[in-house]
Amino acid sequence: MAHTALTPVFVGLRTGLHALFVGLSVLVVVRALVAPTDASVTVIVMTVLLVVTYALGAVLARPARARGPLSFVWLALLTIEWVVLVWVSPDAAYLVFPLFFLYLHLLGRGWGSLAVLVSTVVAICALGLHSGWTVGGVVGPLVGAGVALLIGLGYQSLAREARQREALVAELLATQGLLAATEHESGVLAERARLAREIHDTLAQGLSSIQMLLHAAERADPGRPGIEHIRLARETAAANLAEARRFIRELTPPQLDDQTLGGALRRLARTQWATRGLDVQVRVSDTITLPMHLQTALLRIAQGAIANVIQHAHATAATIEIAIVDDQLRLTVSDDGTGFDPRVALQEMGDRSDSFGLRATSERVEQLGGTLAIDAAPGQGTTLAVDLRLPEPA
Repeated sequence: MAHTALTPVFVGLRTGLHALFVGLSVLVVVRALVAPTDASVTVIVMTVLLVVTYALGAVLARPARARGPLSFVWLALLTIEWVVLVWVSPDAAYLVFPLFFLYLHLLGRGWGSLAVLVSTVVAICALGLHSGWTVGGVVGPLVGAGVALLIGLGYQSLAREARQREALVAELLATQGLLAATEHESGVLAERARLAREIHDTLAQGLSSIQMLLHAAERADPGRPGIEHIRLARETAAANLAEARRFIRELTPPQLDDQTLGGALRRLARTQWATRGLDVQVRVSDTITLPMHLQTALLRIAQGAIANVIQHAHATAATIEIAIVDDQLRLTVSDDGTGFDPRVALQEMGDRSDSFGLRATSERVEQLGGTLAIDAAPGQGTTLAVDLRLPEPA
């Protein structure tokens, strides 16, 4: 088991169980030596054999081999040796108490409880046949079995809670890493978009103006002296303008190379999403002009929504629509899939690793100051709507 805050508790319980088993075994041997009988040698030999067999379980009960075939064979052999020992020595009946925990640990709650009940009956019968039937001989094993069941079930609950906590911590660390990577990516994209805008608004515009002015001067007097220098200057300006535009294209996010969000979505619909068996209709006007960081965010949200549709919805068709009403922008992604209960999805958003896409979308929309709404029902498809207020100026 991985180290957790409850690891010392588990180590303490296991150490106590081992000490209890060895202590009871020593008691059986001491009793055989202090009050010798014809079966004392058999009792000592069987007790030593039982302890050696129990020690082998320290290797078989490792997490990598727990509840494997060898563990069940070992438990069966240990039980047979105990039954033989308790048949010749009633003192060995008390060894059933540590065996209770082994049954619950290796056989689980159902079969383990049944094994505890059967071994309790065997211990009661052994005590009754050797020492006579008494109230203590019956009540003692029953009380021990009840206590062992309570402790064993509590141990299983603690172990289950530790596993869940460890999984939660691992998921939180993974989410933290993904969020850091996403924020870094968003920062890089925003900076690239800013540089692209700066180059477009300054260098590219200036080179374009120089090129037009030189072209006008060349056309005004094509026979003037030094016209070849003007022509060379115009061609140099044109070449540098083309280079500046190439820089702008390289700085723009890859999916937005064509400078339109609708074009990027339609290209994904024709290529990547179509190959996954999903028919995606894109309803976005190319006349919609949005800041680059907003285009990038909407593209990522749409990609995440379609990825969820492909992975979970079992849909054959989906629609992406972007519309602007007044100063509000709405992105809608709908599908004809199996749908789900959004209330359950929101409750499980923090507990399941496969809900990270929805959580990331919600956090991205929140960072943009928008709202996210999900309209879904089992068997009726899903509609995801994102409402954003356009920045000024729109």
